Amino acid sequence: MRKTRNMSKIGIIAVNYKDYANRFIDDFIDRLNSQTFNDFNLYIVDNDGTPSSFNFLLNKCPNATILTRTNANYCAAMNFGASAAIEDGANRLVFVNLDVKFDKDLLMELNNAMDKQQDCAMVQSKILLFNAENKRIINTIGNQIHYLGFGQTVGYKQPDCEIAELSEIKGYASGVSFMIKSEIFKRVGGYDEEYFMYHDDIELSYKTRLLKQKIYLAPKSIIYHKYEFSRSIKMLYYMERNRFLFIFQFYKLPTIVLLLPMIFCLEVGMHFYAVIGHWFRVKLNADFYFWRISTWRKIMLKRKFIKTFRKTNDKEMFRSFNSQIQFAEIEN
Repeated sequence: MRKTRNMSKIGIIAVNYKDYANRFIDDFIDRLNSQTFNDFNLYIVDNDGTPSSFNFLLNKCPNATILTRTNANYCAAMNFGASAAIEDGANRLVFVNLDVKFDKDLLMELNNAMDKQQDCAMVQSKILLFNAENKRIINTIGNQIHYLGFGQTVGYKQPDCEIAELSEIKGYASGVSFMIKSEIFKRVGGYDEEYFMYHDDIELSYKTRLLKQKIYLAPKSIIYHKYEFSRSIKMLYYMERNRFLFIFQFYKLPTIVLLLPMIFCLEVGMHFYAVIGHWFRVKLNADFYFWRISTWRKIMLKRKFIKTFRKTNDKEMFRSFNSQIQFAEIEN
């Protein structure tokens, strides 16, 4: 469905998939309707939607634009929603999960943060764990990139702390809740739909930083995330495939050659870890993706595109990378 919208400064894009809306839409809409900043349009993309899911969303969100797609590509859905928002005149885009509960000042604080920092292209909310809302436990206050392609949260499961000022995120903005300038989003080509899902926020943030644009944390923009680690591990194929896709798309050839010994050693360990974790077949499928000629054609086209806007080199980017793999949910 597409309808004419009032020209608005901010377009909010969220994606539904299967029963997500049934589980999460009530909290999402309730808190969105109570925002202190109300100059926005909401776009919900019903990914792999059905007439039933479309009608459900239309009934629950009568003021939103409901867009439907016929497959489950999350990155394509985000681009679809962003295109609609930009067409309606949005000069800032907010990408947000459905499985969240907003603080009433979330949008105002994101917008104020971007107004305050002239060099800011993206700004992330402070993301707290929903189940610990009263205890105020951190989900992430900005994410780090490991040099072998892993993404890692900062502050996970630590008690919330006061952060008085905007702080630069040297890694990447979490896809749970962030704002980006529409002009930057278009300049870097939006989301790479080849990623399908996972690592999409790393890929978009990294392209932004290659432009020498900065990413900030807006500490007073609070959102509570109904995070379920068990939901993430079902997508191991995309996690494994996309971290290598990231390396091959963005790192220059001398960098890749330099990293080959570390990549080899890690891969030996990852295959062993996949065997004992009973997901070895998933790991092999991710590996086989890179044995296709079509995959390398896409990678080379992406590398060519990145050259058209890249303003910094690997050495400079690597200064902000993490060298250890640490995550509280797994023993590694």
